[in-house]
Amino acid sequence: MKEKQEISLKHKTAVITGASSGVGLATAEAFAKAGCNLVLASRGVEALEKAAGYCQSFGVSVMAVPTDVSDYDQVMVLEQKARGITGQIDFWVNNAGVMASGRFEEIPIEVSHQVVKTNLIGYLNCAHVAIPVFKAQGHGILINNVSIGGYMPAPYSAAYSATKFGIKGMMECLQGELSAEKDIHVCNLYPQLQRSTGNMHSAKYSGLDFKIPPFAADPRNTAAQLLSLAIHPQKDKFPDFASYALKTMHSIFPRLLVNTASAGMRLLMKVAEGESGSGNVLKPSKAPHQIYGESAVPLTSKKARFTLSLGVVIGLGVLLLSARKN
Repeated sequence: MKEKQEISLKHKTAVITGASSGVGLATAEAFAKAGCNLVLASRGVEALEKAAGYCQSFGVSVMAVPTDVSDYDQVMVLEQKARGITGQIDFWVNNAGVMASGRFEEIPIEVSHQVVKTNLIGYLNCAHVAIPVFKAQGHGILINNVSIGGYMPAPYSAAYSATKFGIKGMMECLQGELSAEKDIHVCNLYPQLQRSTGNMHSAKYSGLDFKIPPFAADPRNTAAQLLSLAIHPQKDKFPDFASYALKTMHSIFPRLLVNTASAGMRLLMKVAEGESGSGNVLKPSKAPHQIYGESAVPLTSKKARFTLSLGVVIGLGVLLLSARKN
């Protein structure tokens, strides 16, 4: 299977946004290992160049283009430079995203506005420049890292949740518009919480500075699923059992799941004493620029992580079934 991936993607061109850390860096790594020429984008120049240098070690051509995806002019420059490599773009991976958590009215409005601009408008800008390229060349795959947040809201993250619901709706509409184009695809991935640097970099106005829970998904596994959509495109994909289970449970008991998660956040916020800050919403991410973030309880074995994840899902299931009986 690995050989098939390398043959199918070798010398093709992939644009990856938010590529300097976390899932974006893991995705750049995965596409580089598969033989793709890469055009990597993020706001932070130093971190982006570091990511580009790392990916070049796999023997592929890599271009770093500092880009704020919320700025349409910068996205157009990104597209033009990407086409300058081979004259076409085969894959465009929308991954750049930011998050702000806390009570809605206590998050500065400029922070909430920028969350919407980066996440929702950023994906819109990228799709708007990529799709004409795909149509002109007769093929192309737009791959969107949407998050399970496209199906269920993240507690005390209203603007973030709005963007993920918005991305899901926008991309479903584009799937319909492009349904007559046999070789042009819009693919959406809906992963759960990641064991990446995303949480460390996010804006926090809740007083909480969470370490990543051990049941969070491995960013490299998520990157592998994004890569798989480049090889075998499909409209919607859930990368693991946990993400699909959360989506299913929310569809059955939406208010219970959301209210329970929100109640848990409220309880934690009552005793929280952490500092507030805009994180990487208004400016590029600070160090560390790496794939993995800080975990609350390190789990070194895949079996241990799977067992804990399964336990969490089963526990939620029991909770929901009990509520249904009552």
